[in-house]
Amino acid sequence: MDRIEAMRVFTRVLERQSFTLAAEDLNIPRSTVTDVVKRLEQRIGVVLLERTTRQVNPTIDGDAFYKRCLSIIQEVEDAETAFSGAKPKGALRVDVHGTLARHFLLPKLPQFLADYPEIEMFMSEGDKLSDAVKEGIDCVIRVGAIKSVDLIARQIGLLEEITVASPEYLQTHGTPMRLNDLENHKMIGFRATGSSVAMPLEFASDGSLINYSAPVSLMVNSAETLVTAARQGLGIIQVPRYHVEQSLRDGSLVAILECYPPEPSPVSVLYPRNRQYSARVKVFLEWLSTVF
Repeated sequence: MDRIEAMRVFTRVLERQSFTLAAEDLNIPRSTVTDVVKRLEQRIGVVLLERTTRQVNPTIDGDAFYKRCLSIIQEVEDAETAFSGAKPKGALRVDVHGTLARHFLLPKLPQFLADYPEIEMFMSEGDKLSDAVKEGIDCVIRVGAIKSVDLIARQIGLLEEITVASPEYLQTHGTPMRLNDLENHKMIGFRATGSSVAMPLEFASDGSLINYSAPVSLMVNSAETLVTAARQGLGIIQVPRYHVEQSLRDGSLVAILECYPPEPSPVSVLYPRNRQYSARVKVFLEWLSTVF
């Protein structure tokens, strides 16, 4: 195994914090991974990784070497792609919520994979951003304002938000025409990961944004459950329009307070701060921008 491949093995071990998981990612025996790292440490004369029974962590020298390896690997991949004209190839690990994937990505994904047939994509549906770095995810796609010290966020689109309720709910409680009418209404609360309270309803009025928290009939943490509960007449919700397009068409949900639209939600792609993304990630990010 040449030095560049050895660097790829080392960086994967560090990112996955496991020799076994790195071996699975790279489709090589665990013994080969162990041997590569051992020879690498012998060649440069320093200990790169601290090994325990549960985890692998970088030493100070290992962390510095990891950053240099990322830069070198990126330069080599860019050079090979630029001069050979070869298309990007290899494993591409993406994490995206299922509703986003099913509505935006999957319908157009066959063309992307046809354009780049040697890219092997793995698509997961996680929840915690911190897991993305540990699990070796190349990029994460999320909706909303995202803050993370480990990930760099790049906005790739905006999603129109809409306020809706079921006809049965509106028949019972009345249809609100103004924001003051919300005093007699209930909402289905959506609780984001890491929060203990429901997100308030948001309305634009006279150039300002107004947050309103109505009494909560039910608290959920899943967008699909939120929409289903609204169709059952349990209260008012706000979601990106694409979530409820079918329900609006079949009449199971009705748009309300359209004169007070919520602010659009940003769609962002996030990737590890200390990892320069490869050519295959670059073409995927370019494709995402066209998708959204």
